[in-house]
Amino acid sequence: MIEDDLRAAFARHETLTPSTGPLRVAIDRLAAVRRRRRQRFQAAGVTLALLGALGVGVPQLRPDRPAEGPASGQPAVGQSGSLNVLLLGVDGFGEQPSYRLADSVLLVHIPADRSRPYLISLPRDLEVSIPGRGTEKLNSAFYSGAGEPRPDLEAGYDLTRRVVADLTGVRVDAGAVLTFAGLRRITDAVDGVEVCLPKEVRSWHTRRTFPAGCQRLDGAASVDLLRQRRYLPDGALDRDRNSQRYVAGLVRRVVARDVLTNPVRLNALLSAPGKGLAADDDGLPLTRLVAVLPELKSVDPVGLSLPVGTPVDDASRLPLDLKQGPDFLAALREDRLAQWVAQHPEQVNPVR
Repeated sequence: MIEDDLRAAFARHETLTPSTGPLRVAIDRLAAVRRRRRQRFQAAGVTLALLGALGVGVPQLRPDRPAEGPASGQPAVGQSGSLNVLLLGVDGFGEQPSYRLADSVLLVHIPADRSRPYLISLPRDLEVSIPGRGTEKLNSAFYSGAGEPRPDLEAGYDLTRRVVADLTGVRVDAGAVLTFAGLRRITDAVDGVEVCLPKEVRSWHTRRTFPAGCQRLDGAASVDLLRQRRYLPDGALDRDRNSQRYVAGLVRRVVARDVLTNPVRLNALLSAPGKGLAADDDGLPLTRLVAVLPELKSVDPVGLSLPVGTPVDDASRLPLDLKQGPDFLAALREDRLAQWVAQHPEQVNPVR
């Protein structure tokens, strides 16, 4: 009897149940938008990373976004003609790795005079304020933003961008996130990248030895090198310097092979990283990026590191150097890094 009553009740109310058709259409539409967005991010990401490192003018990358300055409301540097591109390198392997922390945080600064790019490494252990988490290491900003159990590269980048903008006081005009799996495929797509090391590096993971001097590395070797910090005198800081050397070598390789002017090679490079890359480029066509290449006076970058002090606690968090740190950030905000470098030549990291 109870079963019959239930069947009768369901039959009476069945006509009141709304159709699932509109809901299914809405879900399919949202999924399609999300899919197109990811395809756009993947297709433009490598170009953005390379052109950002090359010093290409990208103030139009966010044509509809208000100028972003620091939280304190100071003037945004992007408004004066200088540009800042944030590049994040995250560990992980395979098409769907479990991304955790941003092991490499590189801010590419392009001065208004388009003289040459500056590659500024922000230490992963730098002590920063992260919205919702308080004071933490810089590399944990990506983890906090990406979430679990299926990390989102774009969300991880977005929170890291906010933290970097607040820290430096400059607007971040564009950026990209590249996993080590994506980096390996990009390196192989250009038939290797020349990296010049001032000292020998031994791999903690594979026991491979990278001799001092210039050497061409394939994708697997490049990833192996960029993961190393245990045997290096300055640990993660030396790893940041090696990241700068890799980016400089990649730039030289792309220019030497005329990748940006060869449609076949360019297409191969754009498709190389697959799901291992996401970019904040707002869908800007490649042709508009390439059109501003002549503005660049030199493709030779200057490698710099944000000045930091010694660890202050057991967590090994690095504070900003109280003497040089503020001066360096002021030079960055005011677009006068050339003068700062001339006054502090010992702070330059050789990239060749």
